[in-house]
Formats: sequence, structure tokens, C-alpha cells
Amino acid sequence: MNAATDAARRDLEDAATHLGLAHELRFQPMFGGLMAYLSERPCAWIGAAGLALKLGPDDYTKLLGTAGVKPFVPYAGSKPSRQYLVLPSALTHDTPAFAQWLERSLHAPQKKPARKRRP
Repeated sequence: MNAATDAARRDLEDAATHLGLAHELRFQPMFGGLMAYLSERPCAWIGAAGLALKLGPDDYTKLLGTAGVKPFVPYAGSKPSRQYLVLPSALTHDTPAFAQWLERSLHAPQKKPARKRRP
């Protein structure tokens, strides 16, 4: 991992600790970065683009208006994500403020599970 990835991971760990959920946070290597799970729900992705936080539609729109926040683009030429936003380090270093957004991520609506196929 590089220094930026390590710093983003520490910011996420600090925010989870602030919420009293440090033991509920885990990371898994994925797509050349780290997928973060909080209470077994995907909440963030850390990679070359920075820390991208997963949010519900209302919170996505609200946070997108914050200075330095931008939509996450998974790879060059792809459409911006409608669930993940890349956060500036000024926000992720502010543990109480970042923890509030992380908590909102935890309560973001999940997609419905895929239908089971009939034989």
C-alpha cells in the first residue's frame, strides 16, 4: 500500500472508532484497492482515486455540494458512480464530521437481493 492509501485507511478506522464500531470495520483487497465493510455492509472503497464513501441518494446529493467532493469514477471512460463519492482529505481528517457521514453510509439503503432462479 502507498502512503495515501494508508492515511485513508487510518481516517476510516478513526471514524469507526469515533462511532464505537472499530471492531465492526474490515477491509478486503478488491479492484486494485481496498473495499471497506462496516457491520458487514460495504461502506467505502480506498484506491488510487482516494477514499470513496458509499451513500444513499439523498445523502449523496447533500454531500456532493461540499467543497472538494466529487463523484467516484471507477475507471477511465466510465460513468460516475451514483452511490460513491470521493472525499477530500480535509473532510476525512475531521474525524467527528467524517464519522457522521460514515454513519449515514451504514444506514444507506441496500440494493434488493437478486431473485432466485427457478429450475
